[in-house]
Amino acid sequence: MSEEKQYTITQVSEIYDIKPNTIRYYERIGLLPKIPRKSSGNRYFTDDLNKWLEMVICLRHSGVSIEVLIDYCQLLMQGEKTVKAREELLREQLNTLLNKQKNLQRSIDRLQHKIGLYESGEILDKKTYYEEYGILFDEDGSWKERLDDYEN
Repeated sequence: MSEEKQYTITQVSEIYDIKPNTIRYYERIGLLPKIPRKSSGNRYFTDDLNKWLEMVICLRHSGVSIEVLIDYCQLLMQGEKTVKAREELLREQLNTLLNKQKNLQRSIDRLQHKIGLYESGEILDKKTYYEEYGILFDEDGSWKERLDDYEN
């Protein structure tokens, strides 16, 4: 029977491109199960712990708050009886991410449109530029109101 591979905190931090202090912090606040230590006192990681850390990093990168992550990890540590609660928590986070994605896509579309106006030279046409934003001006050229104000 082969012995399970063990990784140092330095190796794990290099694998996942995070600082060792971040890993220690995650352990301290309960995002990771207790990490075993060698007789020297150094932490060692197994493949299972690495998978757990990878899940934490993935959720963190997707914008899940530390508080929600702590709740999720506590549910995980409670085992099968929390499967439904974990699923619900992840569904909520997915909905949050999908809304963020939609808003990001709107911003990307807007920026691409604006860049297109610059590339085509249309941005130099003052009337087109201000019409795009729905801005009206008085005869003297001073800002008056937005077109949206007239539509309401």
